[in-house]
Amino acid sequence: MLWIKAFHIIFVTSWFAGLFYLPRIFVNLAMIERNAPEAERARLLLMARKLLRFMGPLMVLALVFGLWLWLGYGIGTGSGWMPTKLILVAALLGYHGWCSRLLRAFEAGRNIHSHVWYRVFNELPVLALFAVVILVVVKPF
Repeated sequence: MLWIKAFHIIFVTSWFAGLFYLPRIFVNLAMIERNAPEAERARLLLMARKLLRFMGPLMVLALVFGLWLWLGYGIGTGSGWMPTKLILVAALLGYHGWCSRLLRAFEAGRNIHSHVWYRVFNELPVLALFAVVILVVVKPF
C-alpha cells in the first residue's frame, strides 16, 4: 500500500505543478499586445499545448492511484472528510477542463479575460490544494 500511496502523491504533485503553471502561461498570453511579434504568441501557445498534453496522463495516474487507495485499501471509507475531498477532486477535474477550453479560446484568438483575471484564476488550485492536504492529514471531520 505504501508504494501506491507514494505514486499517488507523486502524480498528484506533478499534476498540480501543471495546474499551477498553465494559467501563468495564460497570464503571459493575455498580456501580449496586439502588435507584439506573432512568434512570441506562437511560442507561448506551443508551451501551453505541450503542458496540457503532459498534464492529462498525470491527472489520470493520480486518479487511478487515488481510487486504488480508496476502493482497494479502504482509505477514507466511512470518514467524513472523504466526500469533501472527492468534491474538491471533481472541482479540480473541472478546472483542468476549463484550462483546456481557455487554451482553445487563446488559439482561436477569442480570449475575453484580462491578465488580472488569469492571476486570480491561477490561485484556485492553490486553495484546493490547501483544503485537500488539510482534509487528508488533519481529518477535521
